Amino acid sequence: MTEKNPLIELKDICKEFVTDEVVTKVLHHLNCSIYKGEFVAIMGPSGSGKSTLMHILSFLDRPSCGQYFFEGEDTSDFDDNRLAALRNKKIGFVFQSFNLLPRTTVLDNVILPLEYNGAKDKKAAALKALQGVGLEHRLDHFSNQLSGGEKQRVAIARALVNEPEVIFADEPTGNLDSKSGQQVMEILRDLNDQGKTIILVTHEQYTAAVAKRIIK
Repeated sequence: MTEKNPLIELKDICKEFVTDEVVTKVLHHLNCSIYKGEFVAIMGPSGSGKSTLMHILSFLDRPSCGQYFFEGEDTSDFDDNRLAALRNKKIGFVFQSFNLLPRTTVLDNVILPLEYNGAKDKKAAALKALQGVGLEHRLDHFSNQLSGGEKQRVAIARALVNEPEVIFADEPTGNLDSKSGQQVMEILRDLNDQGKTIILVTHEQYTAAVAKRIIK
């Protein structure tokens, strides 16, 4: 069930990069709304600006022009500390390359985001997140002892542990075989069915097909 007001609203968003006086324009006056509880796939070929858009949406980067409203607030006025706090409390990330700490247990990888927000019972929260992806039996394994599919499920548990408003998944099946990729997409679909907002970046049509709306 979507709400009346958008969770995310982009108005006339541009992004350009300047290197040695060469200006590269990546995003061109983009307008878009995403509502709470949606599952949206952002599609496009390599180099079309998908990851740049995701970095702006997830407060890792700022647009060159335009306005980005999150929960009704214009984020262009937010300082870096406010953006960092939003990233920690409201956003969960799932990356193509997993980004797990290698010689660290599964449990400690999932606890990591909680170290920055003063959560009380970190272990219980991490256990709950791991149960959500069916990996509670791997708690004490090091992340470099896991298969690719298991690593991505740990990454999803880590993204969930703060109970964020939005989960961003950047090519989450890119490094996985088709069976593991399917399992990961099923987990994301289940999370969306539970009410989580999912924003997926992909160039694969069959991965995007799991989403309920595709932005090209």
